[in-house]
Amino acid sequence: MELKETLKSYKGKKILITGHTGFKGSWLTYILDSIGAEITGYSLESNTEPSLFKSLSFSKNFNSIIGDIRDKEKFKKSVYSSNPDFIFHMAAQPLVIQSYHNPKDTFDINFTGTLNLLEILRELNLSVQVVFVTTDKVYDNLELGVPFNEIDKLGGKDPYSASKAASEILISAYNQSFFKDSNINIATARAGNVIGGGDWSDNRLIPDILKAKQRNIPLHIRNPKAIRPWQHVLEPLFGYLSLGVALYRNPEIYSSSWNFGPEIEDTKTVEEIINIGKKLDIVREVVYEESLIVEAQSLKLNITKAKEKLGFTPIWNADLAIEATFNWYNSYYQQKSSAKDLIDKDLKNYLNQV
Repeated sequence: MELKETLKSYKGKKILITGHTGFKGSWLTYILDSIGAEITGYSLESNTEPSLFKSLSFSKNFNSIIGDIRDKEKFKKSVYSSNPDFIFHMAAQPLVIQSYHNPKDTFDINFTGTLNLLEILRELNLSVQVVFVTTDKVYDNLELGVPFNEIDKLGGKDPYSASKAASEILISAYNQSFFKDSNINIATARAGNVIGGGDWSDNRLIPDILKAKQRNIPLHIRNPKAIRPWQHVLEPLFGYLSLGVALYRNPEIYSSSWNFGPEIEDTKTVEEIINIGKKLDIVREVVYEESLIVEAQSLKLNITKAKEKLGFTPIWNADLAIEATFNWYNSYYQQKSSAKDLIDKDLKNYLNQV
């Protein structure tokens, strides 16, 4: 299905998005709200400054609920009242370094928050398609440099990765145990390293590059040789949306786990992105620091399953994604365009290249 047709499939549908105040959640909420979906968002307040979510405007039909997915009763009431046709579960503690500082919070949010939603689904009599968003870091990474596919062993050497891998096992268990013969259809989505305008979280490469430029301070880098499957935020979002439609049409085939990332040969190291920033005169001084935490050195995804069964094809390669991201931030910081206009521009350019 073409991407514009995928979007049209959500017009008039009731959609619950957890984590709607976050980076990917804000993009997804804005796009679906703008095409006429009836959105309920459930999330904590945005914790970044600037905040993409607070920079955007939404229709009168949008219902934003500030709540914690660890608060099961409030969460349940919000799910029940929204009576969604689709749920995109994106609420998470998404940072590896933060998971070292607060491992219990990371597991409480990522694992127990997911458990709460699964229990709510079990308790409520809903007919709904649910896409649980996890991460490319759910795999047991032995640093072999081989792209991971969906049937590879799960694992996690850091609390964040482990919390997401554990969530994948939990989701699979509930799906097999409780939802096989129900009207609740479930899939999980494992996306690569996502870039794009409006992410102001700490310890994100491109946001850190732009922050260093804005503040006229050196850029601090801890793992320059790390290889990652960088992709523009629109890539996984349309993967999630395509998966939701497929779940509705044929849950027997699509109720499983899916990788969304760039082509295997399109990965880049952290250092390569820094060098692009240098050529654009965005990166000037770099300080390399020894990292005391364990992080994957090489991370690649095999997206063959999504390409063959979902028709998912990356539209922007890594160079285009990086260029679009740098342009977004430059325009925002120079006050040439609003966040809304910049998202509209990226979305239009992206869809016109399909």
